Amino acid sequence: MSELEKREGPVLECRQLSKIYGAVRALDEVDLTLNRGRIIGLLGPNGSGKTTLIKTAAGLLTPSAGELFVNGQRPGPETKQVVSYLPERTYLSDWMRVEDVLSLFSDFYRDFDYQKALEMLSRLEIGRSDRLRTMSKGTKEKVQLILVMSRRADLYLLDEPIGGVDPAARDFILSTIIGSYREDATVLISTHLIRDVEQVLDDVVFLAYGKVGLCAPAEDLREEKGKSLDELFREMYRC
Repeated sequence: MSELEKREGPVLECRQLSKIYGAVRALDEVDLTLNRGRIIGLLGPNGSGKTTLIKTAAGLLTPSAGELFVNGQRPGPETKQVVSYLPERTYLSDWMRVEDVLSLFSDFYRDFDYQKALEMLSRLEIGRSDRLRTMSKGTKEKVQLILVMSRRADLYLLDEPIGGVDPAARDFILSTIIGSYREDATVLISTHLIRDVEQVLDDVVFLAYGKVGLCAPAEDLREEKGKSLDELFREMYRC
């Protein structure tokens, strides 16, 4: 398959994808296709399988059954070159300075845009010599997001990027996501805070109990149902 063919097909495709931990089916025969140039919300309550799906797409978990493809390929070294992954928890070491993490990403990823990262950090008035241990939790998460969004990836996987920050920080994070990704790339945002992200979403995937309950363009759903995505989700998955 040529590079052009890879980029013309879906950026992510799941076929009967399952991940099983003992008696728990974290993902249960998921069929899903994500197209290019979209910001997509992976929406669901805690424990719905969102992180498992993202980690599988990032190549960190192996399916128990079924298949997953990124750019038409199973997860591996080649797909990791085109996937930029933001985990739910901060993984950068407190001893590091900003210049250390910039150098780390530059060495690790050929598509890392060093200058772009510097520009975004400058807007936050974060210097290269600043140490991570002096930063608040929210600022560390902003730095990590900037690193991830400074890659020229085909698929950005963001696991709960707004879950642990205040409303003002959420606004910065969402504006960074919107302003940073290429038009032919796709951003998959996992969250249970639907009200906070729905205004930036092109498409939504509702996930619960490891199954896809709904997958559709966000605006089509709002017009068809006459409800916000948050209202619709609460109705579908009411306890």
